Amino acid sequence: MARRALALEYDGRFFCGFQSQPSGESVQDALERALEAITATKLRVVAAGRTDAGVHATLQIVHFDAEVERPANAWVRGVNAHLPPSAAVLWCLDVSCEFHARFGASARHYTYLLQNRPERPGLWAGRVGWHHAALDDDAMREAARALSGTHDFSSFRAAECQARSPVRTLHRLDIARIGTLVRFDFTADAFLHHMIRNIIGALVEVGAGKRSPSWVAELLGAADRTRGAPTFAPDGLYFTGADYDARFALPVTRRGVAAMLP
Repeated sequence: MARRALALEYDGRFFCGFQSQPSGESVQDALERALEAITATKLRVVAAGRTDAGVHATLQIVHFDAEVERPANAWVRGVNAHLPPSAAVLWCLDVSCEFHARFGASARHYTYLLQNRPERPGLWAGRVGWHHAALDDDAMREAARALSGTHDFSSFRAAECQARSPVRTLHRLDIARIGTLVRFDFTADAFLHHMIRNIIGALVEVGAGKRSPSWVAELLGAADRTRGAPTFAPDGLYFTGADYDARFALPVTRRGVAAMLP
């Protein structure tokens, strides 16, 4: 039984999330069907990050075990021939059986793109979040500083979150603007269900002047989701990769959104 690591990109608008669902409309379902088409074997894949419905990926890492052998290009071009147009494999290679896409990831990376202008997105509908009123970037940056480090992020986790612990280490939360597009870059050891979208919701309230920057620190300390802002739309959220030990000699496992910007 050989283990293989695979990277793919996908447009989350056309899936009900990554994790397999009874409807068969998840990224995992589509990928497993494509793999079965070229191997004639039912396979299960494990992902670095189980993204929600509507969330995109520039580089999602998965692994799977298969007894069958195929030419190297079959794992990319062959699988892509059986995937829907909204998903594509970028690379695939043999790895040690010690590699695990989920438990072996030392960090995960996400980017949220927010269109900040009075007019709703047209060309980028479903690919960016949107807030119509002007946002104060400096106020959001001040508020975001309270979130860096290791904390109980209960105030930012979904009620249905299944993680055993709400404690996570947020290594990076950078905020930058390109014209009307505000970009939020996140790096953490792992993320809770809806954690990023709930953080974006809180930061937007600060940026819009509805809350002071100090409110985010107070919210974090409260460890109470009911005191937080509404969960922001999934449209602008992108899983951009994960980090792994160098001994696995993987190709690039992070891919930013820069090449996708308008």
